[in-house]
Amino acid sequence: MLTPMLTRLLAAATAVAATFVAVPVVTVPSAAVASADEIRDDEWPFLAAIGVQRAWNVTKGKGVTVALLDTGVDAAQQDIAGSVITGPDYTRGANPPGVAPARLHGTQMASLIAGHGHGPGGLDGVIGVAPESRILSVRVLLENEEPGYGLFNRNRRYEGTLAKGIRYAVDHGADVINMSLGKSFPNKQERQAAAYAISRGVVMVAAAGNEGASRSARRHGYAPFSYPASFPGVISVAAVTADHRHAAFSNRNSTVLVSAPGVRVVAAGPGDSYYFGDGTSPATAFVSGVAALIRAKYPKLSPILVSQAIAESTEHRPPGGYDLGVGFGEVDAAAALDAAGRLVDRKTSGVGLDPHYALDDAGPIKVTQRDVRWIAAYAVTAVIGMAVAVTCALAAVRRRRRSAETGSYWMAEPPSPARW
Repeated sequence: MLTPMLTRLLAAATAVAATFVAVPVVTVPSAAVASADEIRDDEWPFLAAIGVQRAWNVTKGKGVTVALLDTGVDAAQQDIAGSVITGPDYTRGANPPGVAPARLHGTQMASLIAGHGHGPGGLDGVIGVAPESRILSVRVLLENEEPGYGLFNRNRRYEGTLAKGIRYAVDHGADVINMSLGKSFPNKQERQAAAYAISRGVVMVAAAGNEGASRSARRHGYAPFSYPASFPGVISVAAVTADHRHAAFSNRNSTVLVSAPGVRVVAAGPGDSYYFGDGTSPATAFVSGVAALIRAKYPKLSPILVSQAIAESTEHRPPGGYDLGVGFGEVDAAAALDAAGRLVDRKTSGVGLDPHYALDDAGPIKVTQRDVRWIAAYAVTAVIGMAVAVTCALAAVRRRRRSAETGSYWMAEPPSPARW
């Protein structure tokens, strides 16, 4: 298993050697739900588990735009109609002429974030965590079942779709970016786009991945890092069960920040259909909704402080306060809003503005002494470690180049056709 540092070095080095295109971390469900009037009863336990109703006493996300980088959204779906702005399709040309986008996965995620229901009082269908927010839909990948899926993953033309989607979202007013997708090795474009988004104050949320039940994960106790979830500053989301336990399929690794429900979640699909499914994708959508609520109430709160508010306010915390499978615990929308308010109060009172200060649960921590000798010793150790890492990375690059020449690419495939 590669260390995080070596993983980053290898990812950067291999960006010019092979094409890795983001694919969904989840797949299409096996069956649709029977009727819309049954949906709210099935959905409500998930919303209650993350404190949504109490949060709605403060805000429902009005004025916030959540960019959804996904497979596209059916903007006419009854539960999200009027709340979707359709952006560009960066996958154009992958499907054969005349084949319309399936837009299944993207529509599902949109409903969990910004669904407003339908019918009298909006009481039927799916209601999202931030029902008054808007969705900016940018198509950056294909469903597994679309005929152009193979071409999309092989053709270097589509290597930069995710990076383009991130930049488009930032430049067109996104407050939050939801990425219910992932892959094992990022490229330079994606790294730069993620940094650009965070530097512009956009909160980024991504799925930790669904390889937790793989043979490798079972053997080592953790799963490989998934990107963009593993980029610095991105909120990496794992999935939990209805009883608040780590879902077996959900990745376990040190990038996981928080968790949210991800087992048998109900969501809206294209053409007013409904689906049940499992995955870190719906968990990510729930957390993006929470981030949207925070941004609606505190629009100027920086991405890192939004992340801190979400992480420090979790429920069902694991023993010791942190776990590779669930992070700091399960998100709570109302508590996250309270935590964000406290952070705003600290900031406006001057705490945290001095560069020598850092914020944590105990308040400001001031650095009073620096031992130059220890700093130098650690620096030398880091240089040696970096040299070893680079050597290993270059060796791996040579192997991947030989693999690339034969067209053999390893993609982050989803775990099972029974999950979306």
